[in-house]
Amino acid sequence: MVLDMELTALQIIVLILAWAGYGLLHSLLATLALKRRAASRWPWAPRVYRLAFNGLAVVLLAPPLYLMHRWQGTPLWQWTGVSLWVANSLAVLALVGFVLTLKDYDTAEFLGTRQWRGSERRVEDQESLHISHLHRYVRHPWYFLALVLIWTRQMDGAFLVSALCITAYFIVGSRFEEHKLIQYHGDAYREYMQRVPGIVPMPGRFLSTREARILTKKYRDTSGPGTE
Repeated sequence: MVLDMELTALQIIVLILAWAGYGLLHSLLATLALKRRAASRWPWAPRVYRLAFNGLAVVLLAPPLYLMHRWQGTPLWQWTGVSLWVANSLAVLALVGFVLTLKDYDTAEFLGTRQWRGSERRVEDQESLHISHLHRYVRHPWYFLALVLIWTRQMDGAFLVSALCITAYFIVGSRFEEHKLIQYHGDAYREYMQRVPGIVPMPGRFLSTREARILTKKYRDTSGPGTE
């Protein structure tokens, strides 16, 4: 079996395993259970955990990305004419979306620099529930924007396998992430999940600005600490 007459079945399996290994390790390190265990054993762990987690997330991307580049082959398809213009326009809009949504996150909290500078002893994220503009349409806007970037690119066999693996990870990983968010926010996040789609925006399923404000205010005093 070959894909695009260049990528062999063994290479496909190895590439899938590389991405699966990354996803499993990344999800495991993000669990509250592991964070709490680390904090109970090393009191200083909460200060460095987020920084170390982000650093490992970048480093561990190297093997699957290397394989994807190493086994790069003939394109399966190419965008041309109007389709090329549309694909690149969507990619640019996705990049703009990333930049615009940065202000909706506590960057210091997300990166771990706040924990490093402070004396935080809790492993839970401390940012309160906040529903930004894009969060009114999709619960995981960065996943959605990343998928737009990925699926508007030119595809060869290795890229296609990787794109499918990343898409699967976003779907599965978001479920694990939302289990943790429910622990943080309880009914607030459950109601949010019922009204807003997870990764791909859907017609008719969104919150108005007023509805988002009411939902946030309703649970402000009862929700647990932070989101990611």
